[in-house]
Amino acid sequence: MINFDALVRMDSPIGRIEIIARGDSIVGLAIERDGDLPHASTPEKTNPVLVTATRQLGEYFAGKRREFSVPVSVTGTPFQKSVWDSLTAIPFGAVRSYGEVGLTTGRASAGRAVGGAVGANPVPIIIPCHRVLASDSRITGYSGGNGIPTKVWLLDHEGIAHR
Repeated sequence: MINFDALVRMDSPIGRIEIIARGDSIVGLAIERDGDLPHASTPEKTNPVLVTATRQLGEYFAGKRREFSVPVSVTGTPFQKSVWDSLTAIPFGAVRSYGEVGLTTGRASAGRAVGGAVGANPVPIIIPCHRVLASDSRITGYSGGNGIPTKVWLLDHEGIAHR
């Protein structure tokens, strides 16, 4: 369970999004799955970082933003954090394989562990886990929103070829 003190929801082309913050950092983002959000019963309470995140996400979905500058603070193992740091370096419209991400963390043969860390990303889109594909450009899964259809939308939005 992520500790947070502020929460907002916004509409998007891939469904409603719930963004949570602690202090001046984003600590979680969820895309609705089958109409559900993790903190649906929690009232919204905004703060400046959530205002910025909502604006930047709106710009991203409108095709006017290619990178995010909102502060993010994630909790995970050192390996997960190294994977998430690697994901933030993947530019808009680019893709990396699980093996390539593993290389950046010093664990080139840890494809399954990389996949687990990618799937555990607490701030999808802002930490662009959708930009990771199999080495043959196949989509092997996506834990956000409604799964693979959500990832397909994000990849198509960025003009990333996939199978």
